[in-house]
Amino acid sequence: MSDSTVFDTDGHLGIVTLNRPQVLNALSHDMIVAIARQLAAWEHDDSVRAVLLRGSGERAFCAGGDIRSMYDGYHDGSRSYTRFFLDEYRLDHQLWRYAKPVIALMDGITMGGGMGLAQAATLRIATDKTRMAMPETGIGLIPDVGGTFFLSRMAPHLAFYLGLTGNSIHAGDALYCGLADVHVGVESLEDLLATLNDIDWSGNLHTREMRLRAAVAPLAKPLAETPPLARLAAPLMRHFGQPSVRAITESLAGESGEHAQWASETLATLGHRSPLSMHLVYRQLTEGRKLDLADCFRLEYNLVIRAIEEGDLIEGVRALIVDKDKNPRWDPARVADVDDARVAAFFAEDVANPAHPLADLDA
Repeated sequence: MSDSTVFDTDGHLGIVTLNRPQVLNALSHDMIVAIARQLAAWEHDDSVRAVLLRGSGERAFCAGGDIRSMYDGYHDGSRSYTRFFLDEYRLDHQLWRYAKPVIALMDGITMGGGMGLAQAATLRIATDKTRMAMPETGIGLIPDVGGTFFLSRMAPHLAFYLGLTGNSIHAGDALYCGLADVHVGVESLEDLLATLNDIDWSGNLHTREMRLRAAVAPLAKPLAETPPLARLAAPLMRHFGQPSVRAITESLAGESGEHAQWASETLATLGHRSPLSMHLVYRQLTEGRKLDLADCFRLEYNLVIRAIEEGDLIEGVRALIVDKDKNPRWDPARVADVDDARVAAFFAEDVANPAHPLADLDA
């Protein structure tokens, strides 16, 4: 246990509590290492039959990773961000392959690194306070931590919408997009721990997972209305089903029907995102459909390191986190000016390269 991560057991349940509420439980490198170590210990502990991931405080499960440390590691020449991402991706992969059921309580802000933890879970619980996003294009990055895998498995128009805009969604849309399994009202959260402890955790992994889902199902809270993205299904398919980022922006600009205001607002949002990052994301999610989980993490590592060293990330962090002028100078500044050859260079390294630092991840 450390101040930033608390590990406990309750019955047969191992509990990981992210404990940095003052920074919305953002992941530090020390937290990543500690969680991975504890998960490995619990995996071989027969008294622990399932694991619960949760955040402390009232506002967030986990708002992401420590992006300021990436900025510092770039400027001091240490390249400490390489170790951060390697260990983070290993932790996320560990969760995807975990031998025991994992429950993620996405109560509050769940973004970036928090999504990496939650989307790997067996049961992803959304609440009335869930606010979910992969907002990386806003800082010149790409949706990593497994986003290549879990976003590319969604309907393409939804994946491109969430990946390019970085817009946040709530519980209804999380269920609609397949990014949550159940919606539990905050009034039922006190019953959740007791419910989990009452489960018969004997049997094989599949049996335990089925019992978990059946036990939590009675706590599910019906949605009050049709999810916003479901109501926008037609324009989302029309615009974000286009064959390129340029075509998407042109399609949105040409919307003149009942969804003209939505299209205009969405186009304005894209106007604040890194044009280079958006082009990278489009290709990332297109290629991700053909890659297994381990290759998705290897691709993300290639893209993220180049985004730091050759892309827009350092400028994005400067503008939004360091100087806070909120005026990033993207290179290039317009979607139309992104060089296809530059985008292709980000994907030049083969994910199957035996020298890749994540080459040992299993498929």
